[in-house]
Amino acid sequence: MNSATTERSGLFAHFGRDFTASIVVFLVAMPLCMGIAIASGVPPEKGLVTGIIGGLVVGLLAGSPLQVSGPAAGLAVIVFEFVREHGLEALGPVLLLAGVLQIVAGALRLGGLFRAISPAVVHGMLAGIGALIVIGQFHILFDQKPMSSGLENMAMMPARILGLDPTNIASTELALMLGLLTIGVMIGWEKLRPKNLGLVPGALLGVMAATLVAWGFGLDVARIAVPESIGAAFALPTSTAWFAPLAQPALLVAALAIAFIASAETLLSAAAVDRMHDGVRTHYDKELRAQGIGNLLCGIFGALPMTGVIVRSSANVQAGAKTRLSTILHGVWILGFIALLPWLLREVPMAALGGVLVVTGWKLVNLSHVRHLFHAYGAFPAVIWAATFVLVVTTDLLTGVLAGLALTLVELLPHARNLRLKVQEHDNDEHTRLELGGGATFLGLTRLNAVLEKQPHHKPVHLDLGKVKVMDHTTAETIREWLGRRRQSGQTDTVTGPEAILRPLPLAA
Repeated sequence: MNSATTERSGLFAHFGRDFTASIVVFLVAMPLCMGIAIASGVPPEKGLVTGIIGGLVVGLLAGSPLQVSGPAAGLAVIVFEFVREHGLEALGPVLLLAGVLQIVAGALRLGGLFRAISPAVVHGMLAGIGALIVIGQFHILFDQKPMSSGLENMAMMPARILGLDPTNIASTELALMLGLLTIGVMIGWEKLRPKNLGLVPGALLGVMAATLVAWGFGLDVARIAVPESIGAAFALPTSTAWFAPLAQPALLVAALAIAFIASAETLLSAAAVDRMHDGVRTHYDKELRAQGIGNLLCGIFGALPMTGVIVRSSANVQAGAKTRLSTILHGVWILGFIALLPWLLREVPMAALGGVLVVTGWKLVNLSHVRHLFHAYGAFPAVIWAATFVLVVTTDLLTGVLAGLALTLVELLPHARNLRLKVQEHDNDEHTRLELGGGATFLGLTRLNAVLEKQPHHKPVHLDLGKVKVMDHTTAETIREWLGRRRQSGQTDTVTGPEAILRPLPLAA
């Protein structure tokens, strides 16, 4: 019986663990869904609708059973700029088209291509997004709306601080105190939480603390707006004019950008989730199709775009989830909560969600990634990271990513004559020898991934890099991670080759 069949027949085999894990994921997801919606410049219920679809629909169809899908901080910036320029009503049809593009990409088996994106570009993009979220949500802490660009937000930050009046505690000062309370509780909980309460999310505790203070003292601060009925959150198209924005070329480019970034973030998150557990591995093309269906539905219902999200996914794995049932149930809990308790959500201060997003954005600005790239591979990957980061912050997301991808091509120019990857497999009873030759670069990474991942777990592998002329940092990172997963499962794989090729592969020693 194959693994997929085992998973289907055993969906309820671990009901207890999946049930408790789903509650943990729900508690993590609720404040993030609303906070990301606000950071995207849309009503908070739009984020909740995306979370529901990500659980009920994508959770059922996903190629990565333990990955959780929903609104992602990584798309908040691009959605905010889109809504500001084109209006919320144009987001639905564009998102529908992005979903169709993802479905087509999955059907054409292009999932592996997204895994070949340079980690310097990915981490530079995420760091830039994190910085934009922090400087944008800074203004939400003051009960004010963010400006239209990252540079304008930075320029206005001193004015917000200088505008405070300690002698006259009004709504602005109260909102800031609630936001800082939320941030303080989140950071303090991460530092001091007992081991037996490790699964309790700090974001939930921070929002609860701010909400209780605002409610208990009757503070006059802005609170989130939630519709009276769940039906109002699911807005269906009312006429064929709904599709009119798709006639504009600029919006077609936006759909392509959303599809590309959402797919890359999803599949990179899925690869990270696979490293956290020993269960069913991700089927990348199936995951891409499921995400496309989810985004198509989000477009129809006027919600936010979705991706696979690492924070909720890691909470799912750490909480002990075993099957996709946990992801599905977390969508059920979000639906039930906004159907039965919308009045409770309306007590949450906006500044509290701003505090959640400030902490979330700050975590995305992870300098350890660029330090690792510099020490392992030299200055050029760090330059790619820095260029992507700076352009995302100062211009826009798509410009930063495209510039980063262009720089990864520059890395290959000195080796233009040796870019063809050659892979030979030599199998015997004791081990498998994989012989690579030519150029081990991101251009051949889809093929290399397919070969690496089909290797059996019961037999050691000898990875022979003796004929490799050049290896870029993207391929080196892939091999490092593959070796790490294999060795964690007890394999004694070996790697041989020239010192210059082996240097960035410390696991080979």
